[in-house]
Amino acid sequence: MKLCIVPVFLLFTTPIFAQQTQVNIKADALKDQVIVWRRDFHEHPELGNHEVRTSAIIAKHLQSLGIQVQTGVATTGVVGILKGGKPGPVVALRADMDGLPVIERTDVPFASKVKTTYNGQEVGVMHACGHDSHMAILMGVAQVLSGMKSELHGTVKFIFQPAEEGVEPGQKGGAEEMVKQGVLENPKVDVVFGLHINSQTEVGKIAYRPGGTMAGVNDLQIIVKGRSAHGAYPWSSVDPIVVSAEIINNLQTIVSRNINITENPAVVTIGAIKGGNRSNIIPESVEMLGTLRSLTPADEKMLVERVKQIATKTAEAQGATAEVKIPYSSHYPVTYNDPALTQQMLPSLKKTAGAENVLLRPPVTGAEDFSFYQEKVPGMFIFLGGMPKGADPLKAPSHHTPDFYIDESGFTLGVKALCNLTLDYMNAKGK
Repeated sequence: MKLCIVPVFLLFTTPIFAQQTQVNIKADALKDQVIVWRRDFHEHPELGNHEVRTSAIIAKHLQSLGIQVQTGVATTGVVGILKGGKPGPVVALRADMDGLPVIERTDVPFASKVKTTYNGQEVGVMHACGHDSHMAILMGVAQVLSGMKSELHGTVKFIFQPAEEGVEPGQKGGAEEMVKQGVLENPKVDVVFGLHINSQTEVGKIAYRPGGTMAGVNDLQIIVKGRSAHGAYPWSSVDPIVVSAEIINNLQTIVSRNINITENPAVVTIGAIKGGNRSNIIPESVEMLGTLRSLTPADEKMLVERVKQIATKTAEAQGATAEVKIPYSSHYPVTYNDPALTQQMLPSLKKTAGAENVLLRPPVTGAEDFSFYQEKVPGMFIFLGGMPKGADPLKAPSHHTPDFYIDESGFTLGVKALCNLTLDYMNAKGK
């Protein structure tokens, strides 16, 4: 009689391989459905805190899977709870739901024709950042994992979040509001994962970065007050326009002379300036609006202090005053991928996409309110390729533009990635 000797490592790894096989089969079977969901969301976008149709579709889908559903979180958010058959940690997965006030210019048959009013103006509405993709992918993940419920070592919390792009003045919303309303409690979340489609990363690839991944952002307002005069007699004035010009120029020295650019990038941008209404009247005041972006709390603190110092002292030197508000209306922390968690989960990404398709990326000076979850629990935020193969990243339409375009063939990889991150984390912590 011959003995069949099975290597010891196979006895322990076979169940994990079996799970991955299940994920691959189920995700591949959902490929077309995920695209259908995405196209429907794309054709019917809704702005932040107005995602009524969107959230209803999501809630109905989760309920059909037997997932416990809560609606109306932070205005229009949807939270689903899937309790696995075995004890273990609580893993949160997040997708954002809102579109942008952008008129779509693509020629896809499901292009948005939606119009609405935003800040008192008629605007188009478009999923110009890929949130339609995120929702469709997470709906697919929910379907896959709900079909593996008995095997789950723990609980999955599906977070469909409104208003990632911000809200109109006077409103509350987004991740910060969801956290305040207890989305990371009952049950208490141990870890959170999220992804963002990227129109300038080739489809089939996943990009990641430990530590500071996306910038923390503060918006700012500077009001310079001088003394008005006739434009023909400037010596009678304290000209706030000239003072503002000096402030803008002096602010540029923060990045060039105060930030150690060999370690982290930073941005100081004045995006709007308003003062006066006639050619021959020197106004009494000027308003400036801008944005500050940094990758570490220390750099953020320094940026805020230097802007206040430069603005007030430059104005003082000219006999004017400057009032500085930072943040003016919004603040997002740094999107910070917990280094230990990132290292732990990197093998999951590599087995999902292939090691050669998992890329370490430089930090991004764009911001993400996923950071509010990461302030409370360890989190990992990854980037999913959405650019057609062989395209030039420098020519691919960027996010937040009318021509924004995503290759839908990459969605299945997103489903597999979030499923494997969830299962591998549970398997490591839940036994």
